[in-house]
This record gives sequence, C-alpha cells and structure tokens, in this order.
Amino acid sequence: MLAILTAIAVMFGLSLARVPVVFALIIGAVTGGLMAGLGIHGTIEAFNNGLGNGAQIALAYGVLGAFALALARSGLPDLLAYNLITKLKGSSNAKAQNRVKYTIFATVAIAAVCSQNVIPVHIAFIPVLIPPLLSVFNHLKLDRRLIACVLTFGLVGTYMLVPFGFGAIFLNDILGQNINTFGKPYGFQINFADIPSAMAIPVFGMFVGLLIAIFFSYRKPREYADVSVNQTHHTIAGTVDSDDDGKPQVAKFTIYMAGVAVVATLAAQLYSDSMILAGLVGVGILSFAGIFKWKEADDVIITGMRMMALVGFIMISAQGFASVIEATNQVPALVEASVQWIGNSQGLAAFWMLLIGLLITLGIGSSFSTVPILAIIYVPLCLQFGFSPAATIALIGTAAALGDAGSPASDSTLGPTSGLNMDGQHDHMRDSVVPTFIHYNIPLMIFGWIAAMVL
Repeated sequence: MLAILTAIAVMFGLSLARVPVVFALIIGAVTGGLMAGLGIHGTIEAFNNGLGNGAQIALAYGVLGAFALALARSGLPDLLAYNLITKLKGSSNAKAQNRVKYTIFATVAIAAVCSQNVIPVHIAFIPVLIPPLLSVFNHLKLDRRLIACVLTFGLVGTYMLVPFGFGAIFLNDILGQNINTFGKPYGFQINFADIPSAMAIPVFGMFVGLLIAIFFSYRKPREYADVSVNQTHHTIAGTVDSDDDGKPQVAKFTIYMAGVAVVATLAAQLYSDSMILAGLVGVGILSFAGIFKWKEADDVIITGMRMMALVGFIMISAQGFASVIEATNQVPALVEASVQWIGNSQGLAAFWMLLIGLLITLGIGSSFSTVPILAIIYVPLCLQFGFSPAATIALIGTAAALGDAGSPASDSTLGPTSGLNMDGQHDHMRDSVVPTFIHYNIPLMIFGWIAAMVL
C-alpha cells in the first residue's frame, strides 16, 4: 500500500507548494505507478486509460463557460447593480439601509445559487456583478468577508445539494458515477435519486456556518476607502452603454432573449440530461438574438471556455490519477491496514475519512477533481466498516467538498476575491480563504460526521 500513500502524499505536497495541480497529479501518479512496479510505460498506459472518464465533464465546463460570457454580454449584471445603487440613494435612515443591506445579501446569495443551476455560469458572474456594488458596500460599511462567505455558500452548497447544472455534474456524473464504478467489483451500487437527501445534512451544516457569519462574526461595520474602481470588469462583460445618469442601456428585447436563453438552457438540460447540449442551446439563442456580434463569436466562445479550462484539465488529470491508483492493485491492502489500525469504530473511521478528504481537497483546490481520488479508496472502506449507501454518499461527498471553501486554489474562493478585490482592499488569504475555511469546513466536518452516523 506504500505506492498509494506515496502517490497521494506527493500530489498533496506539490499542490501545497503551489505546483500547478495538473502537474502535481501527473507527478503523483507516475511516482505511485513506479513504486508499485508498473514501470513507466505501464503507468502512462494506466493514466491514459483513465483520461477519457473526465473528458465529458471537462467539455461541459468549457461550454458552460462560453454561455456564461455570452450572457454577461447582455448587460443584465450591470443593470442589476445599477438598480441596487439607485435603491440605496433613497435610503437615508438606519432602518432603510438595513433593508438595503439584507436585499444585497439575498441578491448575492440568489445570484450564486442560480449560477450553479438555473443560469449555469459558475463564478463568471462575480467579476461582472460585484465591482459595481463595491461603492454600495463601502457606504453601508459591509464587511467584505461576509460577502465572500455568502458567495461561497451559494457556490458550494448548491452543487452539493441540487442535482441540476453543476450540481448534476458533481452529484450524478462525478460522485454517483465514481461510487458505482469503484463499488461494482464489490456488488455495491447506489441510486442517484438518493444522493441529494444524503447530502442534505452536510449542506445544513454550511447553512449554520453562514448564519454565524452574518449574525455574529462579521455583523460589525468595517471601514473601506472609496477607491475608484477601474474598468477591468468590463473586459469580461464587454462595455455596456449608459445614459447621462449612468443607467446601463439594455434593450427590452435583450432582456427577453436573455430570459428565453436561460429557460431554454434549463429545459434542454432537463430533457437531454446533457450540460453540453444545454450550453450550446443557450449560446446559440444569444448569438442569433444579436447579444454579441457574429464576428465576435469566436472571441466570446473561446474566452468563455478558457475561463473554465483549468478546472476541466484538473478533472481529466484526476481521473488519470485514480486510474493509476486502481492499476497498482494495492487498494485492498490499504483498506485492510486501515481497518486494523482504526479497529471497529465507525465514528473514528468517519472522522479520519473526512479529515483526509479535507487535506486532499485543500491541496487540489477542486472538490470535483477530488472525488475520483477518494472514491477508489473510500468505497471499499465504507463497505468494510458497514456504512449504509446513504452514509457512503454523505462521507465521500462531504470529504470531497471539504476544503473547497477554504482552499487558496479553489474557484470558490478565487471567484469572490476576483470581484471583491477590484479596488485592492480585499486580501485573498485573510479575507476569502480564512473566513470561508472557518465558517464552512468546521461545520462540514461536524455535520458530515453526523450524517455518516445517522444515515
């Protein structure tokens, strides 16, 4: 079992040392393969055989990135920001400002939730929507660490629970598929319909963390300087024309067609169960509606796919890594050794599986990419310790999501920073990574362990 442990240690150590995650996965896989006696050719062959398992997911991410950028070109995020700013200007007393404050919380949270399923644009909306609101945050003296927590909750909690959009990719295409793939040799299979209910308890833990952030940790006012925000965010959304009052000029036809594109994308996804087809439908409608010019189509699509390319390559590489681990044939030995070390304690086994998942995801930075690495080891472990199918889902799903909210390399922390630091007053580590780590990873550990014990 030394080959598996070394492969994971090398991958994790290189990731923490800021080596690109894709390279860390490849080097870790090669190290493990060589130690297991596969040889360089056998290791590469095993790695290549696993790459195809992540291709569909990576392509879906790329297409959705293109749809996200195309939708941003409509100017709707700028219009929403303008409406919130206008509402604030008429709010002079404390009660009215509190109403605006909680309206902002709700708007940001809803936008983050919808970015995972209803309008599957992932983090692409953040550098478009948030920068115009920074002056509002400053006026209300909102602690931006709280906004980072709200954004991260919407991004992570949604894909962990709702099986649509990116949630369909995580829950069905990655979590469910990998559990069934690595459980097949043991005669173990799960029903995809049971996954959301199994993940409900861990997500509730995240909700508790969000409430603590809102009403306790970051409720006090925090001062920020009124720094003029540059126009960097317009390089993503494109320049939107405004009138003399600064109101974005978005035609009603554009609003209607953007709505049609969103509805059609969701319908295509539900009908075909394909995020790739759904994204193509959305991009096609926005293109034919003239949201972006035909001569700009290549730039919009390529730039949008580039935004999601890194996540896609990490997913593909993680599947190759898992394939090498499987080819070593050392998983049974690792499971047996783990059982002997832990004993018969389900509680201790659940704790260690969650803790290892936290460390691995912190290193990789993507819960989507962590599942294949964990599932190949955790499925036989869960069977050995007598965990139910629902408990197995909760353990592996939570172990993978742990660390996503608090990893420096995670898009769930990089995304909020990209918008909140547009004026240089939001530190990535202190103001995004640490707050989300404290308020989400600790509750996930606790409630993930509870889910494993009660399900």
